[in-house]
Amino acid sequence: MAQNIRIPIKAWYGDEEASLHFPESWDVQNCQMMGHDTPALDDDQLREALNNPYGTATLRDMAQGKEHVVILFDDLTRPAPTHRILPMVLESLAEAGIKDDQIRFVGAFANHAAMSQEDFVKKLGKDVVRRFRIYNHNPYEHLVDLGETTRGTPILINREVMSCDLKIGIGGLIPHPGAGFGGGGKMVFPGVAGLEAVAVNHGRPRPAHMTDSPTGMLGKVEGNLLREDIEEAVRKVGLNMKIDLLINNRREVVGVFAGDFVTEHRAGVKRALQLYATPTPKECDIVVTNAYPIENQTGKSLWPTKLCLKEGGTAVIITQTIEGQALHYLTGRFGTDYGGKLWTATRGAIPNAGRIIVCSEYLSRTDLDKLGTDDRVVACETWEETLNHLKLTHANQAKVAVFPYAAIQCPEAE
Repeated sequence: MAQNIRIPIKAWYGDEEASLHFPESWDVQNCQMMGHDTPALDDDQLREALNNPYGTATLRDMAQGKEHVVILFDDLTRPAPTHRILPMVLESLAEAGIKDDQIRFVGAFANHAAMSQEDFVKKLGKDVVRRFRIYNHNPYEHLVDLGETTRGTPILINREVMSCDLKIGIGGLIPHPGAGFGGGGKMVFPGVAGLEAVAVNHGRPRPAHMTDSPTGMLGKVEGNLLREDIEEAVRKVGLNMKIDLLINNRREVVGVFAGDFVTEHRAGVKRALQLYATPTPKECDIVVTNAYPIENQTGKSLWPTKLCLKEGGTAVIITQTIEGQALHYLTGRFGTDYGGKLWTATRGAIPNAGRIIVCSEYLSRTDLDKLGTDDRVVACETWEETLNHLKLTHANQAKVAVFPYAAIQCPEAE
């Protein structure tokens, strides 16, 4: 008999389920986050949360007398379903007398590739795409110079955003290896910042406390110099209201935090630490990380291998994304031995792994290169093929940890 674990796959492309089976003799732990299967909020609960902001007036009151409104939103590398809260946001603006032609949307995806109309519909809903003007952010042109932060980071911000007298951001609040958590001011910086500005902020050398841990600053907001620099820049921009969404393992909205982009963010982080916290068993022979729901940025799912895998063990990465890995103009590779400003030639995302198995129907040779050299990385299309490889090395005994949606999980606080 086999042990079976169900995992979610294909975020934004059907949100399906897959089954992983293991030999009965193996010691297999399903490492679910503490908030697994938290119930989704209904429309009334979403509206109530929006109408009780942290540190600001309500959106309806804030919008009174405004002329030009911009709503920022993130792309499909972020799993929150923005379309769930949008009807309440638009309802509040309409109650304040704001007409449709006073509103525009700007995709705040920083240095990623531009979004398509299909992407817009998935994120915002078909009705919104038909009703409103929606623009991709251009990190190369049409930027307003707002000076520098005290750390010397240039503040170059999207011209359309700066032309508006009411700036609203809607996005998710999930663990992030550099900024501790996403959400808050990150919607603006790097979201609608210029490439050169982000390169300075992201490329500045980090102090020891931000680099010594195997998981970096994942889940850590206080004392995070990267985030402090971001928030100083965003104060100069004038983000009037940020709306951050917490999601469960099915990408349903289970929490809404709205208001001042720092105050609401810190309140949201407290809840997020409870929701996403996950036990991390040690000295595992095999660690399986499912990249859902950020399958197009596999790197965000690798943290469990650095905490749980024994030296020389086997890391298994599951990434079932039709679109492949998202393009990034700062860190992406654009040729055999060159890339964006922050690209490095170092290969080996999981240095403690003896072998890395990538399980995906949608394999790309260039994406595999990011994980390690050819002698360490094995590509498999199915779980059956993956399991056969595992059995060759681990036979009848193995300690296994499975992280079913690793990209939104984070280790329990020490």
